[in-house]
Amino acid sequence: MSELVITDLHATVGDKEILKGVSLTIRSGEVHAVMGPNGSGKSTLSHVITGKPGYTVTKGSVTLDGVELLDLPAWERAKAGIFLAMQYPTEVPGVSLQSMLFASAIEAGRDADEVKAGIAAEAERIGFDEALITRPLNVDLSGGEKKRNETVQLGVLAPKFAILDEIDSGLDVDAMKAVTRRVEDLTNQDEPLGVLAITHYKRLFEELEPDHVHVFAAGVIQKSGGPELAEELEQTGYAEWVHLVEKDDGFAAFHDPSGNTTFAEDLHLHEG
Repeated sequence: MSELVITDLHATVGDKEILKGVSLTIRSGEVHAVMGPNGSGKSTLSHVITGKPGYTVTKGSVTLDGVELLDLPAWERAKAGIFLAMQYPTEVPGVSLQSMLFASAIEAGRDADEVKAGIAAEAERIGFDEALITRPLNVDLSGGEKKRNETVQLGVLAPKFAILDEIDSGLDVDAMKAVTRRVEDLTNQDEPLGVLAITHYKRLFEELEPDHVHVFAAGVIQKSGGPELAEELEQTGYAEWVHLVEKDDGFAAFHDPSGNTTFAEDLHLHEG
């Protein structure tokens, strides 16, 4: 049994504090949903945990099985067992999904033939076109194909914990079911995956069953509950908390929808 423990986490971008004291414990096999209005700091939380450059942690800790992740570069966090499924998957010209996962396998001491078979199996399982396995990573793929691509990586790399940053965005109904069903299966395997799922919508949980739901606003968890809280939010929205989110024109300056190629390559190359 593994534990990802976030304790009183504070983080800034420039002189603006975004995370203002986040505490959360996720165990193997658990699915924690983080829901909240735009600009509340949900993606910042995922970036700080995984080590994206540009964020300064001013207080708190993030440990994986007792090891302080904040002391490690992004690639060592990935190697320790953290996977980030990005909200905006990065295009990497000249590097295929297959070659990236082979490199990860070698780094982790795994057998390349086993990984090759795993890639094919994962692609078939979620309906990812096998022809895309040897294409440049995410280049000219649709939004849904990119998210299926991320899910293939997740299945092959077999991390201890996955952070899903709005993995539902850009997915049609069939793709949503395929992706979320696969993640749900991973939470029930012999070495179960722990999941932190960031989303706006309850639809993510038609196949992926949350154990805990957290409302995130103004940089902290405002309320926690079971799956029924997601149902409540579907009806009421975030009106109770949206006024807490500061309106800041500078937010777009550090929320980088294009992603960071170096960070993405560094993170996923060393996962496994």
